[in-house]
Amino acid sequence: MQPRHLVLSTALVVSSFLGSAHADEAAFASCLASLRADAQAKGVSGATYDANTAALAPDMAVIGFLDAQPEFVTPIWDYLAALVDDERVADGRAMLAEWAPVLARVEAEYGVDAATVVAVWGVESNYGRNFGSRPLLTSLSTLSCFGRRQSFFRGEFFTTLRIIQEGHVAPDRLTGSWAGAFGHTQFMPSTFMRLAVDFDGDGRRDLVDSVPDALASTANFLKRAGWRSDLPWGFEVSLPRGMDVSGAGRRNKQPISAWAARGVRRIDGAPMPAAATPAGLLLPAGKDGPAFLVTRNFDAVYSYNAAESYGLAIAHLSDRLRGGAPFATPWPTDDPGLSRAERRELQQLLIARGHDIGEADGMIGARTREALKLEQAALGLAADGRAGQRVLQALRASPRP
Repeated sequence: MQPRHLVLSTALVVSSFLGSAHADEAAFASCLASLRADAQAKGVSGATYDANTAALAPDMAVIGFLDAQPEFVTPIWDYLAALVDDERVADGRAMLAEWAPVLARVEAEYGVDAATVVAVWGVESNYGRNFGSRPLLTSLSTLSCFGRRQSFFRGEFFTTLRIIQEGHVAPDRLTGSWAGAFGHTQFMPSTFMRLAVDFDGDGRRDLVDSVPDALASTANFLKRAGWRSDLPWGFEVSLPRGMDVSGAGRRNKQPISAWAARGVRRIDGAPMPAAATPAGLLLPAGKDGPAFLVTRNFDAVYSYNAAESYGLAIAHLSDRLRGGAPFATPWPTDDPGLSRAERRELQQLLIARGHDIGEADGMIGARTREALKLEQAALGLAADGRAGQRVLQALRASPRP
């Protein structure tokens, strides 16, 4: 029999939780009612609004994601190890072959090469395998009523309702990220309305069930963002010893000739682009890591998600799809990141040691990190829950308990 004070304590916790949930639901219902007129002012009919909000309930879990985007908090060597691995390169080359006729039409129409378009597709949804499972209307309505940036998310919420109203994508097909990005190349609803195109000629702009629409829309995005077909995104470079890098930065562009005069060279030995081409020096891990000269085409890719690590992932994947090699300069770490195949192996090793972490899917979630902390402590490693080469090699070498 439980002690009376424990029973009372548990009851209070449950009561508090239920009270909080009911308060959230009441606040949510009131918020949705107040947003109806605003939605109508943005072109959403009352009938569309009512039909698509009547059964909505808040998903408070999305509020916690507002400050936790991986491209901003993950070490770049971990981020790129998973996004640009041999598996994604092989899959991307298969997509280049399968969709070659469509990609040729896309390049002719928008001036963006096939490898770049497919690289965006690969990074954004793993070539259509990972759209995200959160219903857009649920996530965006919740973010419209709770947390920060409510004004921004209300705009996305209303635009999602317009997408449904105009018949482009059915409500049950609109699932995606916690923030509302959806489809093969993960457009936000407002981006969809501005830049999505009907490339398969069926009268709808559909980034969910039409690969041609998604690929062409991505190329249209990049073209509008300033992509130039006569430029590379950039390239890895070597810097002279002791070079002052205080002026480094994507935005601090100088003519290629100015960088060459300071001793900057392409690391592969190839000739530099035209001397007058503006380029910025990108040092994503500081002066001891890989260095790149980047052009306006890198800026176009960067604008897709406003993170340099993201832009570099797409740029590097596009090079690999063309047959290019991994970066020549290693990242400044003694514990490099893991490919997705290595992440799955790591999870299999944890499962074999009795950890209940679910399926070995290569996604490093909370349960995997907690299991890693326990194993790292047992192995005498820093118990930080990070999935890196050091703990993988230690688990490989350690006999099962």
